[in-house]
Amino acid sequence: MIRESYPAVRRRTTGSGAAWAVLVSLLACPAMAQEEPPDLPYTAEVAPLDDSGLRATAEAVAQTIRLRERAPTDAFGLIGRVRADLPRLMEALRAEGFWGGSVAATIAGLQPDDPGLPALLQRATEPVPVVLTLTPGPRYLIGRIAIAAEPEAAAGPVREAAAASGLAEGDPARAEAVLSAETAIRDALRRSGHPLAAVAGREVWVDHDRRAMDIAWRFAPGPRATFAAPEVTGQVRTHAGLLQRTAARQIEGRDYSPAALERARRALVALGVFESVRAEPASALTPDNRLPVTFHVSERPLRAIGGTVSYETNYGLGISAFWEHRNLFGGAERLRLEAEAARLSESSFGNATYRAFATLTLPEIWRYDARLTARVGAVRELLEAYDREAILVSALAERRLSERLALQGGPLYETGRIGRYGVLEDFSLLGFVAGLRWDDTTSLLDPTSGVRAAVTATPYWSIQDGSTFTRLLAVGSTYLDVTGDARGVLALRGALGATVGATRDQITLDKRFYSGGGGSVRGYTFQSIGPRDAGNRPLGGASLMEFAVEWRQRISGPWGAVAFVDAGSVGEDSYPGSGDFRVGVGLGMRYLTAIGPIRVDVGVPLNPERGDPAYALYVGIGQAF
Repeated sequence: MIRESYPAVRRRTTGSGAAWAVLVSLLACPAMAQEEPPDLPYTAEVAPLDDSGLRATAEAVAQTIRLRERAPTDAFGLIGRVRADLPRLMEALRAEGFWGGSVAATIAGLQPDDPGLPALLQRATEPVPVVLTLTPGPRYLIGRIAIAAEPEAAAGPVREAAAASGLAEGDPARAEAVLSAETAIRDALRRSGHPLAAVAGREVWVDHDRRAMDIAWRFAPGPRATFAAPEVTGQVRTHAGLLQRTAARQIEGRDYSPAALERARRALVALGVFESVRAEPASALTPDNRLPVTFHVSERPLRAIGGTVSYETNYGLGISAFWEHRNLFGGAERLRLEAEAARLSESSFGNATYRAFATLTLPEIWRYDARLTARVGAVRELLEAYDREAILVSALAERRLSERLALQGGPLYETGRIGRYGVLEDFSLLGFVAGLRWDDTTSLLDPTSGVRAAVTATPYWSIQDGSTFTRLLAVGSTYLDVTGDARGVLALRGALGATVGATRDQITLDKRFYSGGGGSVRGYTFQSIGPRDAGNRPLGGASLMEFAVEWRQRISGPWGAVAFVDAGSVGEDSYPGSGDFRVGVGLGMRYLTAIGPIRVDVGVPLNPERGDPAYALYVGIGQAF
């Protein structure tokens, strides 16, 4: 067995005497000092590899190839490049498991150390051919693997973590695989509660007779630890107590794990006041085996403004704008003022829909781990289904039960006038929202995998006549990364709605279910699916059922395309599916930006009713669902 060793590369330096001799020669021959040798054009190739992957690696490593056009050189520089590439290419072969391979090179058919080569190159009138020849030989395999603990008493955790290495005897003896296995074992130790786990030693032997690489590791897991009370630094306007409580809820007193540390970091990010949050665990434990952690934060600007523009062929332009203060009183309170004008057609702005809201979000409720969102606003809507002028007030509390699951609940109040065909009647509703929300998707605006679902139940009481009813709604979507690289995604969406305690005609007009439009069944007019009156205007329903299937394909760069099928049903009865289904199909384009994809969809109704358009165009930001 031969044990490979690699001497350290030593850089030769010119002594002071040599430097003085060079300086004297340059002073004696100023013309020589100013004259630069001419550049030498050359070609370069790797031969005779058939393995395209190994060839690409060699071409990426060899500076003779990489610098050929970017950094022209002279005859002596070319010889130096080729000589320097030989050990680089040898290391590249070994890194891929070819420990018995060899590397050679020729310049104009001669070896790089041929004494006649410099003179030949100086006389060259055509580009000089350079050939780098790699002979990989057989690929070596992983031989014996030994994993030990330091100290030996820690053998149990190390033995369990070794199962995560992913390396086995008979695998190709690639350097990357060895280092990845080492990292996997260390990370497994850290996930099991050992924050100071480290590699205490590594020995690698290459046996050319067996064509095998033997590996011996020693891992020092260190003691198991729990998190100490965290510290937060870098805040300027935000109360330190809030930040410490936010991070402590996620980690203090709990067993160490990288996942818990990341949850605490995300909890600070979710406050919305920081540009960046970085977690820095201490390099040593406290005497009681607790791990101190410091979070370094950098605050965002206090205020922000923004807006969106959308368009539908049926109703025209929609414009919204907002102003936001992200840290109103120093406790990460967010105040958002927003206004929207929709259905802006060329005929009349008087038939447009207008909304204005003020929203205050508090990250804590009396230092309790629950977020409160209080909202007040006014709406004026002139829709095909109803006309409404109303004031809306709500207060919604949200408590996260886990990183993905949240519980919501809170009261709401609406008062104003609502009716049809311009005849409006007073109404006042008091309700209470209760629901669960799940979200483990990869992105808010452009998810490629995961599930997003919400279930809500909202009982209402009419102050005018004392009637009651409960609105139930379940909405879910899932995203499947079919191609494995997020370039081809299958998106599925479903919605079920029902009303309990009242018939369709007893339900307030805006609390009925409607379907159709860019957010539900594309190709149909907004709210048009379902029962209609004698004037062909939608009446809404007591139940809802919707399905959507969409294929999202990245094409090139930021461009993408989608194909979709949407279907929806609104029924007069209270059970979903009691109405007729309407189906729309279409195609769309996507342009990916930093704030989400710009969406352009064209939908066509397959079974339209009287008055439905032949097609509908939708433009907006973010995916359809």
